[in-house]
Amino acid sequence: MKIFITGTAGFIGFSLAKDLLENNHTICGFDGITNYYDVKLKKNRNEILKKYNKFSFTRGMLENKNLLNRTIVKFKPEIIIHLAAQAGVRYSIDKPRTYLSSNIIGTYNLIEQAHKAKVKHLMIASSSSIYGANKKTPFSENDSVKLQMSIYASTKLATESIAHAYSNIWKTPTTVIRFFTVYGPWGRPDMAPFKFTKSILEGKKIDIYNKGNLYRDFTYIDDIVKGVSSLIKKIPNYKKNPSLNKIDSLSTVAPFRIINIGNSKKIKLLDFIKAFENSLGKKALRNYMPMQKGDVFMTLANTKLLKKITGFKPKTNYKEGVRKFVEWYLDYYKK
Repeated sequence: MKIFITGTAGFIGFSLAKDLLENNHTICGFDGITNYYDVKLKKNRNEILKKYNKFSFTRGMLENKNLLNRTIVKFKPEIIIHLAAQAGVRYSIDKPRTYLSSNIIGTYNLIEQAHKAKVKHLMIASSSSIYGANKKTPFSENDSVKLQMSIYASTKLATESIAHAYSNIWKTPTTVIRFFTVYGPWGRPDMAPFKFTKSILEGKKIDIYNKGNLYRDFTYIDDIVKGVSSLIKKIPNYKKNPSLNKIDSLSTVAPFRIINIGNSKKIKLLDFIKAFENSLGKKALRNYMPMQKGDVFMTLANTKLLKKITGFKPKTNYKEGVRKFVEWYLDYYKK
């Protein structure tokens, strides 16, 4: 298939594009390669993708709708997978306007072009942070989501709403995918696995928020990739109401569905840190801190809908995932 993917120089976009290329799909990547984190890492990811004959790339920002339009019109994709975004909960506290521009305006431009291109399926990345301060767990796609704790989460919810409205008006088949704390090789330097590994190796203290009393549904990158790729051909059709009734998030007025991809395991932050200590053979120096603004106490995914639709359920144990990340980190940085 011809698949247009935004964010291919990013962690998830790169990992997905590489997997799809290895399965003989034709991929056009689009990425701004911003300096939010190490540009060299982004360029290295991109260089790997450029080795594939069926990969083409355009460097640009989603806010540049003319460039985005030209690229999509020229490529003529069957599928669009939108993974590019300004990421990071904590950074959104300091730079909220960046999130409004990239995540809302940029995503709107992409949705508009997907409609004009008449793609078979538009897939949009969202986040578990949307569930915010919800107390009921595990988080299900049909849960009420009114308690966002960060600007990042709010922008993601806004794009979900815009996508639904567009799907309703223009009947663009759309799947929104809520990712739960993704980690693994080629991950982002602003995330915990990178920070923990680097600080432990250098003998520096790691910041542990809420004194370690936090829980996350850590989801390994290979499970995310398999989950997304398994959904590509699962196109929402609200006119053919499936017998999923109680758990399905399929809209009643649009070909639009929301799906969680998470490991469905509640991992305590302190246990996650211990996995890094074990993999590195070195104890972490700990700096216990209060709860960070914008943070949530826990995330935990209900993935029954993903399993029902695709037959797939993420299952990588966090200890195995941490070991693989550490192996990649040591090799990449020649430690």
